[in-house]
Amino acid sequence: MIMLFWLLILGLMTYWLLQRGVAQITRTPIWLLWLVMMTPAFIWGTWMFAYDQKPIPAELVIIPFIACPCLYWFLVQWGRLPPPTSSDSATPTEPSLPVENSHLPRPLDQQEEETLRTCFPWTVFPLHNIEYRLQAVICRGQLRSNPDVAYRTIRDNIKAKFSDRFLIAFQQDLKDKPFFALVPNPYPENTENLLKPDALNRPILCLALVLITLFTTTVAGVEMENISLDAWQANPRLLVAGLPYSLSLMAILGVHELAHYLTAIRYKMKATLPYFLPIPFWLGTLGAFIQMRSPFPHRKALFDVSIAGPWAGFIISLPLLILGLNQSTVVPFDPKSSGFLNFESLNPSFSFLLTILSKLILGDAFTSEQAIHLHPMAIAGYLGLIVTAINLIPVGQLDGGHLVHAMFGQKTSFVMGQFTRFFILILALIHSEFIALALLLFFFPLQDEPALNDVSELNNIRDIIGFVTLGLLLLILLPMPSVVGQWLNY
Repeated sequence: MIMLFWLLILGLMTYWLLQRGVAQITRTPIWLLWLVMMTPAFIWGTWMFAYDQKPIPAELVIIPFIACPCLYWFLVQWGRLPPPTSSDSATPTEPSLPVENSHLPRPLDQQEEETLRTCFPWTVFPLHNIEYRLQAVICRGQLRSNPDVAYRTIRDNIKAKFSDRFLIAFQQDLKDKPFFALVPNPYPENTENLLKPDALNRPILCLALVLITLFTTTVAGVEMENISLDAWQANPRLLVAGLPYSLSLMAILGVHELAHYLTAIRYKMKATLPYFLPIPFWLGTLGAFIQMRSPFPHRKALFDVSIAGPWAGFIISLPLLILGLNQSTVVPFDPKSSGFLNFESLNPSFSFLLTILSKLILGDAFTSEQAIHLHPMAIAGYLGLIVTAINLIPVGQLDGGHLVHAMFGQKTSFVMGQFTRFFILILALIHSEFIALALLLFFFPLQDEPALNDVSELNNIRDIIGFVTLGLLLLILLPMPSVVGQWLNY
């Protein structure tokens, strides 16, 4: 049942991503591209359904993982739509631009182009040439100043001459040469803004989703306490037994998204309120989310917004997990029933941090030959660790993808994302619990949208915090080393 549920969610997510992005650039039918992308999921899901706990053969994992992306790329290129004109086509070395509509910039006349040239001081960024692209006006030159100073100076100059007509993006091409891109401003200050506060933030919808999710997670918590549906319907007071799980999980998810939201507001970015996603079965929720409705102003903002959520969620998850483990019990380990999401017989050895915490709290009673029957509060804290780890994976538009983009730049983050995909795949061959994660990452786009100032680098303090955060990911995600296990008598 759970396997079919995840395949359904994955299929809908994949179709949405294809319809939103690839459908605009190719004639190849979306259903065919969707079928190719979902083939690995169908193969692996069928194997797991037919053979249960038996590991998937390596060739059955690797061959679809490599063959399907190649076939997908061929089909996209085979039906690729030509650009409107050859002069408007962007070079393949230019990264994507943070534009949210398909309107072309109004061509600059001769006088406006001369005015634009005066916005680039010789001592800051002498302008060499101006190119007109499909989505932007590209201004190439030579950086002769600090990137922050150059961006602020030229942004202010262009705004003084052209008002709010353009968003000014400062980026690097794949040869690491900086350039300015002027893209149509979807948020002009002197016209009616489509993103009005009441349209952006819907407090009534937000509150309604909170209340619905509180109910569905409470029901899930009651089921975790082995209270039947008939029992709590006959006596609604029994729902109180589900509150430790529901309040704990909603606090973790809510604080995570609220940290993103408040940090975005601090940088004067437009963002929606946090919205919960209730489901009437299993965990009671699929999590929570916010949507960024404006581009990141610079890599520092990208770093701060992306890192705030995982750390806030982790800080809430850790004490709840510790309190929950104190109330959990040790049970015999059964390889046939123990699994990644089996809360009644959880073997934590797939996570170094979770194993350490379990051993320190449960003591000598817990060994590698035993599993843990998690208390509902421990389940919430454990799910908080999973949410933190998944969000910190350095792939695409996950928080971890934003993090490495801010630290190392867009090109390096793309390479690290691809490497991470293969690393998780290898890990899944060793520990089958990670096969679902490897499958999900396969569908995440690697490309992350650049910040407006995507050239200025982070300071040393943020770099250190970033490396510590990636270390936290490894602590959660990597299995317990046997040497440490022997030292702990595990």
